[in-house]
Amino acid sequence: MNNKINTLFAQRGDRKLLSLYFCAGCPTLDGTGDVILTMQRRGIDFVEVGIPFSDPLADGPVIQTAATRALKNGMTVKLLLEQLKAIKPEVTIPLILMGYLNPILHYGIDRFCQDAADAGVSGLIIPDLPFDDYLSTVRPAADRHNLRVIMLITPETSEERIRFIDQHTEGFIYMVSSAAITGAQKSFDEQKLDYFRRINAMTLHNPRMIGFGISNAQTLKAAQDNAAGAIIGSKFVTLLDEAGGNADLALDQLFEALGE
Repeated sequence: MNNKINTLFAQRGDRKLLSLYFCAGCPTLDGTGDVILTMQRRGIDFVEVGIPFSDPLADGPVIQTAATRALKNGMTVKLLLEQLKAIKPEVTIPLILMGYLNPILHYGIDRFCQDAADAGVSGLIIPDLPFDDYLSTVRPAADRHNLRVIMLITPETSEERIRFIDQHTEGFIYMVSSAAITGAQKSFDEQKLDYFRRINAMTLHNPRMIGFGISNAQTLKAAQDNAAGAIIGSKFVTLLDEAGGNADLALDQLFEALGE
């Protein structure tokens, strides 16, 4: 059974991919569908849709603030899945839900995977998911519903663990640029570039996307030179908020900042 994530990476050739993250329900409760369809129309390769959570440990202040606002606006897992299902017939690019384990457990893992698949979702990123729980509980449910679970690696992740992740996942590997929380950076230092090159030299089975800290032409190029592409979160969340939820305007400003 085809999965849009696998198809995208298989067909990209030498083209570098660009993925954007935004938090569902921020800045407006009902803007989810419009943001996704605008990104698709503007050439974004795949979208990470954030499920707001009250304690997002891996996220910096920008995404934490967005999550708090989304929850105050009334965003829930159930509502988000309904919003995605409403636009499913129009969506051709992969959608990945990024959320923490607690709300997913509360919803029910198998029910969550089934409803996500029914809503047109292709993959999941769960930053605080222990790998043992992934293998024993989450992966079987995801496999039943043709979802890819994307795992994160950081500069601190051992080579043994990276190879184990590569062996037991499909789709792509999310390379976190640093061990710090999310947030825009002006450039990547030599230490980060060494990490990118080290992972490159491992010739892993899965393609890799680099995220955390990409906000300008310099960091974008460094990511694209060392992986299949880049994932941008905090920078786009800030621009979308400043644009009052107008995704076209936010993308205009993002592309300008990226020198595109």
